[in-house]
Amino acid sequence: MQKILCFGDSNTFGFNPLNGSRYKQNERWSGILKQRLQSEYLVIEQGCNNRTAISDNSSIELTGYKAIEKYLKDDFDTIILQIGINDMQFLYNCELNMFSEKFNDFINLIKSKSNAKIVLLCPSVIDECILKSSFALMFDKSSIEKSKKLPEIYGAIAKKAECELIDLNFVANVSKIDGLHYDIENHKIIAKKLFESFN
Repeated sequence: MQKILCFGDSNTFGFNPLNGSRYKQNERWSGILKQRLQSEYLVIEQGCNNRTAISDNSSIELTGYKAIEKYLKDDFDTIILQIGINDMQFLYNCELNMFSEKFNDFINLIKSKSNAKIVLLCPSVIDECILKSSFALMFDKSSIEKSKKLPEIYGAIAKKAECELIDLNFVANVSKIDGLHYDIENHKIIAKKLFESFN
C-alpha cells in the first residue's frame, strides 16, 4: 500500500469561503482523492487554516517548515504540497527573493528526510475581490501582485528539485466570495487532476 501525505494550508484543510466551515471529506480535494484512490493507497490529510510555508507563524503547527518535520518520520511514497499563499500576507512583509530562497530550503528539507515523490501545487493567483472580504485584514494589493509571481518561482524550484509541478492557475479558480479559497466544484477539479496523476 502506497502512502500519500496531503500537506498544506486552508485549501487543503477544506475551508469553505461561504461560511468559514470545513468542507466534508467528499467535498475537499484531499478527501475526494482519498476516496477515489480507495484501498490501494493510504491518504493522510494534514491541511491547516492559515498555515504558512516559510514565515514564522503563531505556532509550530501553523509554520509549514516546522510542522512538516514530524510527518517526515513516516515513510511516505508521495507528498503533495499545497502551501505558500499565506506567506503573501502583508504582515509577514515577505520579499519574493527571500520567499524563493526559503521555499527552496523547505523542499530540500523534505528531500533530506524523505525519499517521497513531491507533487508541488502552485497556488492560484489571489483575486482582487479579496480586498472587499474579511481577508482584507491579512492580504492587500501587494499580496495580490506577489501571488502573480508565484508560478515562475514554483516552476523554477520544481525544476531544480525535480518535483512534479501542477500550476493550479491552469486547473481551478478561486471563489469570487473571498478571492482566496476554492468552492466545492473547484475542489473536485483539483482532485480529478491529482487522481489522474496516479493513473
